[in-house]
Amino acid sequence: MRTATWKKGVLALASIMVAAIVLAACGGKSEGASGTPKKLTIGTTGGFYPYVFQNTETNRLEGFEVDVWEAVAAEIGYEIEWQKSEFSGLFGLLDTGKIDTIANSIAVTDERKQKYLFGEPYVYSGAQLVVKKGNDAIQSLEDLKGKKIAIQIGTNFVNHVKNFDTKGEIEIVNYESADAGFQDVALGRVDATFATKASALGTINKSGLPLQLGGKQFNVIPAANPFVNNESNKKLVKEVNDAFDKLRKSGKLGELSVKWFTEDLTKPE
Repeated sequence: MRTATWKKGVLALASIMVAAIVLAACGGKSEGASGTPKKLTIGTTGGFYPYVFQNTETNRLEGFEVDVWEAVAAEIGYEIEWQKSEFSGLFGLLDTGKIDTIANSIAVTDERKQKYLFGEPYVYSGAQLVVKKGNDAIQSLEDLKGKKIAIQIGTNFVNHVKNFDTKGEIEIVNYESADAGFQDVALGRVDATFATKASALGTINKSGLPLQLGGKQFNVIPAANPFVNNESNKKLVKEVNDAFDKLRKSGKLGELSVKWFTEDLTKPE
């Protein structure tokens, strides 16, 4: 009797173990081979309102790109982990595989396209000068000759200045964060700064700093997420692009843009 009972117990335990293995194997697309969720590590400065910024009350990252990536992750079955860094260090983290991509309104340039895989652009916003409120004298780079402009290190805005100012008549003052540049313009320490028009409008509205736009935006720059160019990431970028396509068609992407920028900036026109 004891032997029969023991055999029944063993068989029951074996059945439970088999069932557990089957259930694990049938897990959703958000699970990797080990049963843990697939994870994407995204780098950001965490200080670029309204794209990605840190809420000082909750200490959590918020913003347009945070909302967008939560929606993308839900579509492709990934868990998102954010890693903060100074802007100047973000591409180094990407190149060494410490992050999978960057979400910080990264401009898609010909130089960057030669090195990285880019997902489809999700924001179209032009390069915009920002000056202290009441300073109507600065409407263009021509008006900045003999003056100072704040430029965030590593951004493409420096090229606008250098390509125009071949004689070095505009003094470039480098900043690690966009917020610091806005602050110093408001304080009169520098005469202007560069930002995307979307970021400028969002910052002026949110911060209440005495700032205004200086002239019209220079151009329209598409922003997208860069990935290291390899075969694995080609599959990942296709997944991400498919998710963005769904979000566009459903109107979700446009809704998030209006939420943070007050207008839909997700289309090239």
